[in-house]
Amino acid sequence: MAARRRPDRKAEALRQHGALNPRPQGVRDARFQEGTFFDPRDLVQLKYEMLRRVRVEGESITGASSAFGLSRPAFYKAQGSFVSQGLPGLLPRKRGPRGGHKLTDDVITFVDEQIGTDPSLGAAELAARIEQHFDLRVHPRSIERALARREKKPR
Repeated sequence: MAARRRPDRKAEALRQHGALNPRPQGVRDARFQEGTFFDPRDLVQLKYEMLRRVRVEGESITGASSAFGLSRPAFYKAQGSFVSQGLPGLLPRKRGPRGGHKLTDDVITFVDEQIGTDPSLGAAELAARIEQHFDLRVHPRSIERALARREKKPR
């Protein structure tokens, strides 16, 4: 019978927060190879130590980037985020738009009015009416999401 592997809780936590380094094998820094405190899988720790190495120990940006398995553009991005936001700036952010940027308050008010006059209207028809009224193309699924988000909010 094969031995059962315990789940790697740290790797799972890093994955859930988007901080799991996809290429830990690319980290060549000796401290991260020891495996005691420094963890090549922890992207936030990796970025911080890379920034510290350049700023405090005077290592070159190219040398530090290479040793930590990251690119020079990744260094500059981490540096800018760290300078403007501190340690939280090194935490990963979700990509893409942060909500229905086309669905402004005016558009949602219009949708409410349309649904108020005809509750049987579907998202495709609402999208067509939005395009006609505002000269704005909105995907029907975006309308469905906006309406669902609004229904979830406590009143």
